[in-house]
Amino acid sequence: MNLPSLAIGVPPYRLTGTVYGVLANDRALVERLGDSVNQPPYKAPPKAPVLYLKPRNTHAMSGSVMAMPEDIGQLALGASLALVIGRVACRVTEQDALKHVSGATLVADIKVPHESFYRPSVRFNARDGSCLIGPAVVPLEQLESIDSLQVAVTVNAECMPVSTRLVRSAARLLADVTEFMTLLPGDVLMLGVPANMPTLKSGDRFTIEADGIGRLEGALA
Repeated sequence: MNLPSLAIGVPPYRLTGTVYGVLANDRALVERLGDSVNQPPYKAPPKAPVLYLKPRNTHAMSGSVMAMPEDIGQLALGASLALVIGRVACRVTEQDALKHVSGATLVADIKVPHESFYRPSVRFNARDGSCLIGPAVVPLEQLESIDSLQVAVTVNAECMPVSTRLVRSAARLLADVTEFMTLLPGDVLMLGVPANMPTLKSGDRFTIEADGIGRLEGALA
């Protein structure tokens, strides 16, 4: 993962791993899903985190410009805080989970708007350059509580009303994820995007900010 602007100091801060998104870790999004989580094929709300990948072709730095797909009229901008793993994390407890984290950063998770929750098509989430990360990795002890930290989003300098209320705290999410898979140094785990994602069209510019982390910037060509 070639993100030199994030390579502050030495590993474990260098982002070299896999970027994971988590579905429905926002209370408003869960409320909006309503009874649909009880429909086939699963017929019940998920008991463990539902993850998806942002593969290597999607990774980009703050300030990058994503090419607007010719077959899509608009894209959704998911703004998320994210944990950068610093130590191997396998079946960690909630109490010790954040000891395995190097720091926090911001992610712009750009995707094709879709209604599918359990089985979103790869083509919705894996467009080239659709995962901007930055502008820095900040140790958690330098931040206020990661669970109460909010992001501010602007599109074309207009403030957008987004708010995230986590279903699982950062520590609980990391503990639950590592119950069934190991996360490695350099991996990135998003905490979840809000239900009210703003949309983007060709030519739009956006920013995502959080106190103590800074400003992530991007645009669509």
